[in-house]
Amino acid sequence: MEKQQANFSTMNSSIPQQPLYAGGFQTLDAKEWTFLIPTLLVVICLTGIAGNLCVIAILLHSARKAKPSLIHSLILNLSVSDLLLLVFSVPFRAAAYSRSTLSFGWFVCRTADWFTHACMSAKSITIAVVAKACFMYASNPAKQVNIKQYTVCAVLLSIWMVAAILPLPEWVFTATKQVDGSAVCIMDIPVQAQEPMAIFVKLYPIFVYCIPFTLAFFYFWRAYGQCQRRGTKTQNLRNQIRSRRLTVMLLSVTVTFSIMWIPEWVSWLWLWHQPQKGPSPPPAFTTLAQIFMFSLSSINPLIFLVMSEEFKEAFKGLWKRLTAKKSLSVQSNQEQTAVNSDVLPDANPSPEQHSTNGCVEHSCSQQNFGSQESKENPVLPDVEQFWHEREAHSTDQDNDPIPWEHQEQETVGSNKSGSKN
Repeated sequence: MEKQQANFSTMNSSIPQQPLYAGGFQTLDAKEWTFLIPTLLVVICLTGIAGNLCVIAILLHSARKAKPSLIHSLILNLSVSDLLLLVFSVPFRAAAYSRSTLSFGWFVCRTADWFTHACMSAKSITIAVVAKACFMYASNPAKQVNIKQYTVCAVLLSIWMVAAILPLPEWVFTATKQVDGSAVCIMDIPVQAQEPMAIFVKLYPIFVYCIPFTLAFFYFWRAYGQCQRRGTKTQNLRNQIRSRRLTVMLLSVTVTFSIMWIPEWVSWLWLWHQPQKGPSPPPAFTTLAQIFMFSLSSINPLIFLVMSEEFKEAFKGLWKRLTAKKSLSVQSNQEQTAVNSDVLPDANPSPEQHSTNGCVEHSCSQQNFGSQESKENPVLPDVEQFWHEREAHSTDQDNDPIPWEHQEQETVGSNKSGSKN
């Protein structure tokens, strides 16, 4: 790094020449760091993408059911900013840390830090706007809900335009230079642009960090004070409880964001305002500051899913739907395999099985028919007894081995009875 500064020491002492961290030049030379830092960034990237996709899916699903509010739209904007950082910034930064001579080309070199700072600026401005919206909701919930959709779109578009314009000098003065046979991404500031750049490095932290978070804490303080007032109606009490929970959740996001972004600003200000022969920021501190900054994109979805009852219920419903679809697909596959296993053995049944099955089915059908017939046509007890005796008598006659003797006895008995008469 000292050699890099010696080769590009033609600038004013107030604006030192330093390599950008999105290019091919990195200051970590130890093998354990070149493996540990990219691995940690990959873990942050994967967990953050999963969490932000879950938050975005919940917000879009709730927007289909009802009219999306300004607060939900701003939370969606935060999640989209985090997702853009995790998809387009973190992988390139992890790859740059893995190999010190890796170069992604002119376009990535020029847009890497600008894109990262634009997304972070969009998040900070969104925090200030969502604090104002939270105060509006705590003061008058109906007023916040009745905001029109084109107003919400105009607010989001304005946030991204301001966030893209503020770090624009980093895009303009970034270039690729050859140092010792390798391409290095540096800030190539001409002499005539040194004074405007010196003003930029002083005003940029004020507009991106100081002003947004000062406004955010001011409006959250007023919103929390508004939530402490007791209402007289049940609806007012419900709105106060919801606004208090919402204020605490968004305030937690703001406090976490402001604390974990401080090391990156310390490193940035140290880099731009160091004396000509002063010490540079330690590579370990700069790397740790970047890890804290990118880990915010994974922490914000966790805060939403843990502290918001609405996000909890929506996440549970989404999880139940996913698990229900999986269980239905597994059950249908099991039923299909069971049907196939039942059909294949019975394709060519043996005659014995066929006859036994036929007898069983016939007896079962007779039993069912008899039971149904007895239910439909009930028989009286006397009639049933008469027919029972007659059937028993007929069966006795049919089973009699010597029926002729009984017939002779019956005829003799009948003659004697006739002579007596």
